[in-house]
Amino acid sequence: MSSDDLPIGRRVAGWRVRRSMTQQMLADRLRRSKSWVDKIERGVRPLDRYSVIQELSRVLRVDPEVLLGQPPSTPTSTPPGVDDIRAALARYDTPPTPPHLHELRRQVGHAWLTYQHAHYPELLRVVPGLLDAAQGARSPEVLVQAYRITALLLVKLGEADLAWLAADRAIGTAADDPCLAATAAIAVAQALRASGRDRLALTAALAAAHRIGPQRSAGEWAVGGTLLLQAALAAAGCGEHHRADELTDRAAGVARNLRGYDDQHHTSFGRTPVELVRVLLEASRDNAVEALRRHSIVVRREGWQRLPAEHRGAYLVDVARAYLHMGDLRGAARALVDADSVAPAEVRCRPLTRTLIADVARAQPAPAGVARLATLVGLTR
Repeated sequence: MSSDDLPIGRRVAGWRVRRSMTQQMLADRLRRSKSWVDKIERGVRPLDRYSVIQELSRVLRVDPEVLLGQPPSTPTSTPPGVDDIRAALARYDTPPTPPHLHELRRQVGHAWLTYQHAHYPELLRVVPGLLDAAQGARSPEVLVQAYRITALLLVKLGEADLAWLAADRAIGTAADDPCLAATAAIAVAQALRASGRDRLALTAALAAAHRIGPQRSAGEWAVGGTLLLQAALAAAGCGEHHRADELTDRAAGVARNLRGYDDQHHTSFGRTPVELVRVLLEASRDNAVEALRRHSIVVRREGWQRLPAEHRGAYLVDVARAYLHMGDLRGAARALVDADSVAPAEVRCRPLTRTLIADVARAQPAPAGVARLATLVGLTR
């Protein structure tokens, strides 16, 4: 049976589960009883009033047409430039004159800086040529980095499956180098999580962390800690909150023992990222008070300002999504406005953020700042 053939109650149940809500949580947000929700989902009670369907769609953060089994009114489109990346990934021939390795490393370094500053439109123009050049070089390290940058950018652009392909290419290129493979696995885990495959992301991240081995440099410890954080977020996505806490505690232990390193693997790992993940974990279990307490503390610390703009902006978008999940539209709006001030492309270029803005802007009246963001991303005529 296709999704279009499902009874509306089954669709409500499916989206409730995807939003990690219990029947009681959905009932509370609708100001109805758990019994009412249960009867709707089982088809015992008809759902034949459009105003009620609209209210359900608002709480579940989907268009009413989705609950009704109708095609969405606005089809999604591929961001400009993604087809050029897809074409570059599809090319297997090498350039007749591969670039000098020193120059190629410089280009990769510039691409990393562009990504960390969240200049995604510029990076979108650079990546296809970078892939072509890196595929012609005989340097697994450079090619893995090029694939990683590509995968991370594609996740931002909502192209999770294509990101998975690029990340998988990085794994294959790393061959028998455990640290290089582990850095590639970070991108694999992020792509899998972005596509809703949290169980696979959890397995991939933990396997890579275990393969690094006991003899590690500071940079390798940072890679391992980053994989543990990816695993923790994936575990939370699977509903395994206790396991997520254990993995985060392990990452915190790594961060405590880590002393100054030059972050040659581009992880930005440390104590502050561990605390950011703790905020998201509290939000994932609907512990709004604790999540807000931790969030307000961590963003006032010095380590927060030292993180790349991309890292801070992406975290604030995740916080906005968590606030929205908890039904706090004002909190979601504040996080989105803050994200736009830190890394505008995180708000203006990502389809995920565009959806968040649309969900928050549906409130009447819309929270402060959201109307401006909606105009900036083209949600208002």
